[in-house]
Amino acid sequence: MTAEEFKATRSEQWSGALLALWWDGQGDWDHAHEVAQGLDDREGAWVPAYLHRKEGDEGNAGYWYRRAGRRAASGDSNQEWQQMVEEMLAR
Repeated sequence: MTAEEFKATRSEQWSGALLALWWDGQGDWDHAHEVAQGLDDREGAWVPAYLHRKEGDEGNAGYWYRRAGRRAASGDSNQEWQQMVEEMLAR
């Protein structure tokens, strides 16, 4: 499944980090953040890292990237979203 196909699915198919990313893909940052706040693993920490970077809160994003065990991303947030979706779907 591609990231674009993922975006076109129904939310009921997803849980955890993928559900948060699905909501962000629908343009609902708040709902994505709400879902991500309930996650307590490295994959779950990656989502708020991305979300806070997307909103321009680099300090908060840095905290979450460290919790996720990942280097802070740079560049286009849409590319990061696609990378995240594809990597998580491949698991």
